[in-house]
Order: sequence, then structure tokens, then C-alpha cells
Amino acid sequence: MTKYGLLLPHFGEEADRDKLLKGSQRAEELGFDSVWVRDHLVFEPHGEMEKPNRTFYDALTTLTAIGAVTERLQLGTGSLIPFRHPLVTALMVGTMTQLVGPRVILGFGAGTFDHEFDAVGMGDADRVELVRSNAEILKRVLTENNVSYKDEYFEFSDVSIEPKPVGGRVPFWYCGATPRSARLAVEFCDGWMPGRISLATMAKRIETMDELAAEQGKKRPTIAVIPPTSIEATREEALEHVNIPGLLAWANKAKFAVKPPSGRFETVEDLEGQLIAGNPDEAVAECKKFEAIGVEHLVFDFRFKFDKWYEQIELLGSEVLPRLKG
Repeated sequence: MTKYGLLLPHFGEEADRDKLLKGSQRAEELGFDSVWVRDHLVFEPHGEMEKPNRTFYDALTTLTAIGAVTERLQLGTGSLIPFRHPLVTALMVGTMTQLVGPRVILGFGAGTFDHEFDAVGMGDADRVELVRSNAEILKRVLTENNVSYKDEYFEFSDVSIEPKPVGGRVPFWYCGATPRSARLAVEFCDGWMPGRISLATMAKRIETMDELAAEQGKKRPTIAVIPPTSIEATREEALEHVNIPGLLAWANKAKFAVKPPSGRFETVEDLEGQLIAGNPDEAVAECKKFEAIGVEHLVFDFRFKFDKWYEQIELLGSEVLPRLKG
């Protein structure tokens, strides 16, 4: 059965302690499976997608606080970017699980902005390779002691990090929408999680992942996605809250996307999969499209609606979630 989660309002002008903590508690009561955070070091909002407020609550700190006031929700990063030393991340994640239980999912991505890596002297690094390094180092130091490791970016000898995570190995997911991200997910990850991606593009990536997993004799990674979402009484009202031009501009920048017949993303209909917007009936229908192509974890991104955060949780949790979970 598909799991359902929420992207949290931990960034921008609506970032707020009560929304994070009380909203997560209410989400748990309503039956949501997970809550998720993004990651930045020097936050610059996406011009087409977000307002200019630079507030950004740290990803792992935010999830730890939420874990302390909830019991069941999985706590996911969608995604961490690799500016932290992986030994620091290992200590933080091991500590988190001791405090809140085995609920962490580590989604990692290469990041969008050079300036964040320039700021900490990592501007020349191949960030995709940094993700690979993090995956290998975290896999080892979270399960083994006296670990020695060396690659182009990290080197250490005889390192043991305690405490180890409660529940054993922490799932490591690759977050990205490119063909390469899907291939790498099969190669060394437990899951694959794009953000805004068209349904047709996602179906193509999943087909490739099935083929690669079969060739390598592996189980296909968990498939997840984080589509922008707006639920209201009518589709017209739902769309009023969404930056459609911004979503279209973002879609047209995607190099490897499966394009609509016109060759460009030009209409709301072209954004199928990159947006869930409508009344509860329409939201259920859109979610089932994801389930049909193999999505196992769907995370609703309400960044256009964080000013109506509680209302969106209630509407989704009472009118949509029960029908999706049967």
C-alpha cells in the first residue's frame, strides 16, 4: 500500500514552531505516514516557486523536534545536500534514532546551487560523487566500528561512531529527477525520490529502474515523489493558490523530461504529475495515477499553501487519505 506524507513548513515566511510541532501531531492523528524536510545551508528561494523570505530551519534539528512530540511518523529528508561531513551526519542520525526511534529516512541529493558549496570551500567537488561517498560512509559507520575509508573527498582511519542507530541500518534514498539519479538509486540506494516530475517522465524512469534492478539481481528501490499540492472545494479555487507560470517555467528547464506533444509545457494539463490540485475527488484520482505507475510513498508539498497549513492537513486527512488507504 502506498504511504502518504507531508512536506513541512520549515522554510520561508510561514516557517513556524507551532505549525511544525502541532501540525505534525495532527498529521499523525489523521493517519499520515511521514513528514519531510528540505535542506539548505545558505538558502536562496527559487525565484519561480517561492517568495523571497530566506528563513530556513535546519533539516535534522527540525525532524528531531518533531520526533520528540510524535510516536509513529517516519521522519524524512527530501533531500539532504552533502555539505556536512558524513561523520557529523552519522553522529546526528545515530543520536536522532536513540531519541525518537527508528523512524529516519535519509534522502540525499546533489543540490541545485553552487554558492552553498562555495561558502564552505567545497565548490570544486563533484556533488554527485559526494552523495555516493556519503552513502558508503554512512552505510559503514552506522553499522560497523573501527572503520577506515579513503576517496577523493574523505579520508579517516579506525573510526567508530556511537551510538549506532536504533533498529539497524537507516534507509538511504537518492533524491533527483534525472536519468542518472534513477540509475544511481538502483546502484547504491534503498529508494528514489524526485520532486516535481511529470507522470510520463516518472513512468519512463521507473521502467528503466525495473530493467536495471533485474539485470543486477536486486530489488527495485522504493519509489517516492513530492508533488506540489493544493486541495480546495473546487479545482478553480485550488489553482488560484498555485504559481502555474512558475511550475511551467521549471518544467521547461528540465533537460531530460518527457515533453508533451507540443514539445513544451504550456498548460495546466501538461503538468500532469507535477501538480495535485483540485477538490478531494480530483486529488484522489491524481494520487491513484501515481500508485498505478509504481509510486510507493507520495509526499504532498503545500509550499503554495503554508498560510493554510492546518486547513490543508484537515481536508487532506479527512476527505482524501481515508479513501486512498481504503
